[in-house]
Amino acid sequence: MTSQRKATALQQSGIDTYVINSTEDGLYGAAQGFLKKVDTLIIMIPPGLRRNTGADYVLKMSHLLTEILKSKVANIVFISSTSVYDDTQGKVTEKQVPLPRTQAAKQLFQVEQLFFNAPGIKTTIVRFGGLIGGARQPVKHLAGRTDLDGGNAPVNLIHKKDCIGIISSIIKQDAYGHIFNAAHPNHPKKKEYYTQKAKELDLIAPRYSVSEDDMPSKQVDSIHLEAIIGYRFKEML
Repeated sequence: MTSQRKATALQQSGIDTYVINSTEDGLYGAAQGFLKKVDTLIIMIPPGLRRNTGADYVLKMSHLLTEILKSKVANIVFISSTSVYDDTQGKVTEKQVPLPRTQAAKQLFQVEQLFFNAPGIKTTIVRFGGLIGGARQPVKHLAGRTDLDGGNAPVNLIHKKDCIGIISSIIKQDAYGHIFNAAHPNHPKKKEYYTQKAKELDLIAPRYSVSEDDMPSKQVDSIHLEAIIGYRFKEML
């Protein structure tokens, strides 16, 4: 939590809340107070680099890791993204090493390695696909748009209930020291999926370019979810 106003609102609801802000200059706030009684930590801090601010996400997260290493935290679930894989990699599982090309993806992959190799702590990396569920439906941002690229590319999505289910399974089974890709095993083409979702939500369907058949695209699958923690997806796309 980085906002005192939001922290106060949560505290008034009986939630134990700490204000911590990780910057390139260091970590500010009650980090050790928060970590004092924590043995398993879930980290979900997105890079926020899409706005091309030039921020150093790796440096920010290294400050956080320094504080964690001072604590008694033994296990970490680090929430990453399938964006660490480049579109040119095609079909990938956890066996493929990411080959990120964008600055955001490169930094995210570097932070993955930073935490995964941290001494004295067991870290599991979870690379989530695009989030759906409830009011979260990407087609709302695509509705009515035209001449979009990548219509033949497969979607790599995951329902928020499966996100919670996977994290819970990792913690319950003490499955640390692993890397999990976490996208639904069904991968319809974007133009088919978003056209259908637009119809279901009574929105104007997005229109895709017809001249992009040879564009590179990735399909993210997992061989570890079922093999290591026995997880099977419960929600439909």
